[in-house]
Amino acid sequence: MKNVIDSLWDDYQTTHFLFTQRLSDDFPFAIVTAHNPLGTRLSPSQNRLLDRQLQSKIQQYNRPYRALVGAAPDLSHMEKSWAIFIDKEQAVELGREFNQYAIYYVNRGLISLIACLDTIKPEVAMGAFNHRLRLVYELPECGHIRDE
Repeated sequence: MKNVIDSLWDDYQTTHFLFTQRLSDDFPFAIVTAHNPLGTRLSPSQNRLLDRQLQSKIQQYNRPYRALVGAAPDLSHMEKSWAIFIDKEQAVELGREFNQYAIYYVNRGLISLIACLDTIKPEVAMGAFNHRLRLVYELPECGHIRDE
């Protein structure tokens, strides 16, 4: 029987990303969220507060960043996230600071899942980022998440 962390780890590998614009493959970037730390489902207002704290922290890097939504393939679960043009080590540290099990890192158009809190988990190559990218006119509100 799988534990909660292993189930989340499997779910993370099926994530799609809703963006309002395509990003260049020329520069590596991280995808980080502050929603639902340690896999605990928080209220929309709690997640918004954490998201504002994360955005404030991101602004301190003085690097480009863009809002996006990480979503289950069927859109049954969505989390506001940020694409940040920082290096992998900074991204993992940022994920740890916001109690996230993992972050994503995109380099040369390829996306990887990287553990933040479990240092034994190997990095997982997930293929071409563009295969997981869904362009939208505007990002959906992430406060209304259906229970499973």
